[in-house]
Amino acid sequence: MARIAVVSSHPPFSEGGHLAIARALVGALHEAGHEAEIVYTPQNRFGRQGAAYLANWLTDVGESEGRPIDQVISLRYPAYAVRHPRHVCWLCHTMREYYDLWPALKARISGKNRIKEGVRRQLVHAADRHFLGPRHLQRFYTISQTVSDRIRDAIGVRSEALYPPPPPRPYRCDQYGDFVFGVSRLTPHKRFDLLVRALAEPAGRGVKAVIAGEGEDLARLQALALELGVGDRVTFAGRVDEASLVDLYARCRAVCFTPLQEDYGFVTAEAFASRKPVISCLDSGGPAELIEHGVSGLLCEPTPAGVAVGLRTLTDDEATAERMGAAGAARAAGLTWPATVERLVLR
Repeated sequence: MARIAVVSSHPPFSEGGHLAIARALVGALHEAGHEAEIVYTPQNRFGRQGAAYLANWLTDVGESEGRPIDQVISLRYPAYAVRHPRHVCWLCHTMREYYDLWPALKARISGKNRIKEGVRRQLVHAADRHFLGPRHLQRFYTISQTVSDRIRDAIGVRSEALYPPPPPRPYRCDQYGDFVFGVSRLTPHKRFDLLVRALAEPAGRGVKAVIAGEGEDLARLQALALELGVGDRVTFAGRVDEASLVDLYARCRAVCFTPLQEDYGFVTAEAFASRKPVISCLDSGGPAELIEHGVSGLLCEPTPAGVAVGLRTLTDDEATAERMGAAGAARAAGLTWPATVERLVLR
């Protein structure tokens, strides 16, 4: 069996989906009989991208303790710059500010700064074209077709989508309760304001919601709930531990996850593993790829009114929620870590 380094950049004092993927992958590699460990590499702050690429390129992943490392599996920017003759990339995301989030970044800056960032973007694209290309990688997967399309359209490099299974937790379904559950980092990109605003729509009246997570958008969302008069129907649970997370999935009626062009989002897979349907949006990216509309969940227009209709549909009809939850569970059952390891490990 092989010695495999799972390589991911990791900003200090942060947590993200890539770490869940890295940890679960290492566990799955161990289960398959391999020796595996996470290697964390630097991700420098904005404006020091060149130094970050260089630091990763110089990171020694060829051997450890006098024994060779047989393969590398890299996960995200700029970890895929590490050098190894047997290198597979399973890409979570590149530096999105220079890809799909570039229009928003460009709109916030002007003058010399816009020119400077435009040059940096071109340099990052050139670096990614090399490090994600066939001369550097033996195989190139991404975590969703959304990410594959983004990379292809921006820099012309093709890849294959390989969806991550849900993290190895004891998911269960206790009931289809009287609330809709949402969980993630609370940032504007996750669009939890759509859920809060949907509760104030005519179709959303009476619907209850629990939102778990922390982030810079929390205060704004709490103020919005009070402003719209729905503060008594939405609970902000803050950061929850693993047991509480599994319990909330187990007891909710459905899960609402409506981000904008999400790379993947474990929330959908975790909801399916808990036999719960998912309400998402047509432009939500990775989640929309996993959901079959009307079968395992609902894909709504990205408006409060559109989301409210989805909330009402599943709140009013427990049998439909249960039927869709069963379909989601079947979808989740097809995403397994042994099958994923089989694709990622070179023979």
